[in-house]
Amino acid sequence: MSNEKELTGAQKAIGDFAPKLVELTDDILFGDVWERKELAPRDRSLITVASLIAGGNTEQLGFHLNKAKENGLSEEELKEVIIHLAFYAGWPKAMSAIMVAKEVFSKGK
Repeated sequence: MSNEKELTGAQKAIGDFAPKLVELTDDILFGDVWERKELAPRDRSLITVASLIAGGNTEQLGFHLNKAKENGLSEEELKEVIIHLAFYAGWPKAMSAIMVAKEVFSKGK
């Protein structure tokens, strides 16, 4: 059994390359903003997923789709978000997002 603290996703991905960005991600974004009580984690996930889709930022979408499921959103609800945003954010962004969702959701089965 190891006494070492498990590395965060940011530490694993960019820890050696951009330690300050890791610190801000772990301490401020996930340690503070995500922990604020004014919004439920489920709502924060819904907002985050919608924002990533609307901005066309699919690089982070897989992680946040999984986090959204952990925070109580169903795969059907998340697919519906993508469908809804097709008409507000754009068809290409929705098609890119649904391909990420298809890959993420198929891994869980």
